[in-house]
Amino acid sequence: MSFHRPTGLRRRAAALGLAALLAAAPAALAAPAPALAGVLATAPAHPGHGGGTRLGDVRVLVHFDRAAGQVAESIALEPGGGVVIGMIPARQVVRVTRDGAVQVLVTMPLPPGGGGTTPVIGTPVVTGVARSDDGALYFLYSSGQGGLTGIWQVRRSGGPRLVVPLPADTMPNALVIDGKRGRFLVTDSTGGRIWQAPLRGGAASVWSADPALAPSGFFGANGMKIRDGAVWASNSDRGTIVRIPVTRDGGSGRAEVRATGLEGIDDFDFTGRGTEILAAINQSSKLVRVGADGAQETLLDAEDGMQGTTAVAVRGNRVYVTNGANLAGNDPTLMLAKLRRR
Repeated sequence: MSFHRPTGLRRRAAALGLAALLAAAPAALAAPAPALAGVLATAPAHPGHGGGTRLGDVRVLVHFDRAAGQVAESIALEPGGGVVIGMIPARQVVRVTRDGAVQVLVTMPLPPGGGGTTPVIGTPVVTGVARSDDGALYFLYSSGQGGLTGIWQVRRSGGPRLVVPLPADTMPNALVIDGKRGRFLVTDSTGGRIWQAPLRGGAASVWSADPALAPSGFFGANGMKIRDGAVWASNSDRGTIVRIPVTRDGGSGRAEVRATGLEGIDDFDFTGRGTEILAAINQSSKLVRVGADGAQETLLDAEDGMQGTTAVAVRGNRVYVTNGANLAGNDPTLMLAKLRRR
């Protein structure tokens, strides 16, 4: 999720910064935002050093409407090169086509009272998005209220449907579909947990509350992926990526720290080269390559257009990156690059 980990006075500034962003959003936020389609800018790949994966042909696919609260947060890949993205304070789920056209699929209503009880953030937000193999789209809504916070589905008719309610004091962040076991997995950034719930809907339960997922003042467990019989999760406060093995009965084993020194990490994805990872570092606006041995290298930074980098998704040789531009710059974007493996 695209909120920096503040310390001391910066924690108050972060809350005020988001409040200012929301105040700047137009009252007609529920109406579809205008699409800013097409490739509008290009940027060179960060040169880097040594071997390993590189990025080339880096370009901005679309600029989002920050004044309308379109702070890009998460990415779900669709067939044909399109993506679905969660927009935090806009409370929206949008689709971006391969050529950069933007369509608002859902705008969630404010809860009664405005949702000021949302944990840490203090305002309702849409966070993680996911797409099932049959094309169903799901997203997370954190409202600070029971009966609204949880996993929602974008119905084909256009309206949202609550599939799995989550407790009001959770901060659901990343959403992953575990198709092998027919369940959702959800990181809870303030609770330091991963929840599970059946794909058909119903009650959620805690899958893991390993101490490695806990926050140390702001956000703990954030991004999440499933790979090779394990769940991998980032911890924003601790700057780590951990691997949690899945037991034979689908339960959670003990977390193992696989990378450190990634303070402010948000989302991440695997490159397809073993356990090599691309990590979105929100706090310092970078995209970092993390090798299987934990070695790190910055591939893209502010000079390449990174502004509050929030999410990354890899499909084949295409790499999608979102920039939320929350407290870092003012241009939230979806960027596209080509993966070059050496």
